[in-house]
Amino acid sequence: MINYVTKAVAVLSILPLAACDVPPEGVEPADISEYELAVSTIGCQMVTEADYQPVELQAGLTREQSKAITSYMLATGKAERLPQGGVKLTTGACA
Repeated sequence: MINYVTKAVAVLSILPLAACDVPPEGVEPADISEYELAVSTIGCQMVTEADYQPVELQAGLTREQSKAITSYMLATGKAERLPQGGVKLTTGACA
């Protein structure tokens, strides 16, 4: 006999992880790749406006898309918060 409670718990326990790996609404996987490449060209850290602007221009992103991707990268462990503020990518060329 199958233990349905155990199966339900197992399925529900993986849902939050799967949900975190879905790109933000309005952002395509290619946008994330362009964002990662652009961030790598400025030293992998974004702290001030002077860091965000070139990333957005190089990747062809709006400010909202950039903020959404940054949040996504933090949520998926592909970026970390810096003690002085801002974020640092920890994946791809920035690993």
